[in-house]
Amino acid sequence: MSILELKNLSGKIGNFFLDNINLEILNNEYFVLLGQSGSGKTKLLESIAGLNKCSGEIIFEKKNITNIRSEKREIAFVYQDFALFPTLNVAQNIKFSNRYKKIKNEHELYDDLISFLKLEKLLDRDIKDLSGGEKQRVAIARALYSRPKILLLDEPLSAIDPTFKSSIMKSLKEIHKRYDLTTIHVTHNFREASHLADKIAIIIDGKIVQVGTSNDVLTHPKNMDVAKFLGFKNIFPISMLELISDSKFYSIDPSVIYVSQENNLNNDYVFEGIVDECIGIVDHYKLFVRVNEYQFFIKISKREYLGSFEESQSQVFIGFNKNDIGFIQ
Repeated sequence: MSILELKNLSGKIGNFFLDNINLEILNNEYFVLLGQSGSGKTKLLESIAGLNKCSGEIIFEKKNITNIRSEKREIAFVYQDFALFPTLNVAQNIKFSNRYKKIKNEHELYDDLISFLKLEKLLDRDIKDLSGGEKQRVAIARALYSRPKILLLDEPLSAIDPTFKSSIMKSLKEIHKRYDLTTIHVTHNFREASHLADKIAIIIDGKIVQVGTSNDVLTHPKNMDVAKFLGFKNIFPISMLELISDSKFYSIDPSVIYVSQENNLNNDYVFEGIVDECIGIVDHYKLFVRVNEYQFFIKISKREYLGSFEESQSQVFIGFNKNDIGFIQ
């Protein structure tokens, strides 16, 4: 059952345009908006929260909330910079929503948040005296204290030390389940999206260009723009395979391409090529092989390499299998 629907949502925000956004987000879904900086991710979150004026409709639990004030929506927003109130201490920040709404079972909820997010020793502290990780926990507690049904997270891991990211991603999943939330999480990080998302929407230049499960979106890009954004390598015309397909292009992962100096490969597709370059990395080699006018990028482990392809302009054979191909429109 959907909890939130965006219908033809459009709007000019500063010099930026959100362009005819249509999304359906299910109840208790962990939904990730994935896009580059400047793609419109945060502006879309702000529009859902009621902070930007847009045309179209925002439907929450089958009710049109497009023109309802942000504080009247059952939606909480955690900004990338946390946006905590500097004149209030930690406890006062967390309880801020008491100023505009009645919180159900507020004492039990407050105690649970403090315990779960390990904030006991911070309650009397000033915001300026907190670390980035502490500010994040306080901002999440403040958002959850308002008892939202939807939690909006704007790049929540961008300011976090990489060594803590895995544990924080685990915590975000636990928060999502513990407090019975629908979460919309904005990021530009593919690993983050893959780990957290039930569903992913890719946004490019203010447009939603693909929506689906994490596996579908990250491994089967809908078109060339999505493939390039996701960093797909080895994108070539489908005609190269002499294969009948509705797709115009295909892509092959550099790590699933076989290489041999002899014409002895048993793959579905085998091509003869010339080595353009071989670059040694810490744990593997990058091999660039030209097949006619196309250059393949191939990753080879050091164990497989053994100095076999050092010489540029040497002849090699490369091969890959049909089930490893990604088709692109």
